[in-house]
Amino acid sequence: MLVHLLRTKLLRAEVTAARLDYEGSLAIDRELMALVGMLPYEKILVGNLANGQRFETYAIPAPAGTREICLNGATAHLGKEGDLLVIMTFTSADESVAASWKPRTATLAERNRRIVRLENPEVPVELLTTFQR
Repeated sequence: MLVHLLRTKLLRAEVTAARLDYEGSLAIDRELMALVGMLPYEKILVGNLANGQRFETYAIPAPAGTREICLNGATAHLGKEGDLLVIMTFTSADESVAASWKPRTATLAERNRRIVRLENPEVPVELLTTFQR
């Protein structure tokens, strides 16, 4: 039997901009995506801690080092600059794998420039040096 499990999570990612005139999606700094292993154009579930909104869209890589989290298109109506988001991806796995499964997660602070907590990382050390600890 297959079960659905949390694969990656960016917790407390701060919205840095909202662009209503864009076609849709959530732009996420490429380095933030790499930090947890999130893939370009991957389907994401987003929860806005400020207003309780939850929505599905897909991740678009923003330029590395910008720490950008930008609500695009219709999602721009679901939050504003400064809101904190939980951005999640999921996977399907066999029940036998689920027993020992650990998602890759990062808790962010200071406008996405500092890592507060990193769980189950598989990231190159060079990437970690671009963040404040």
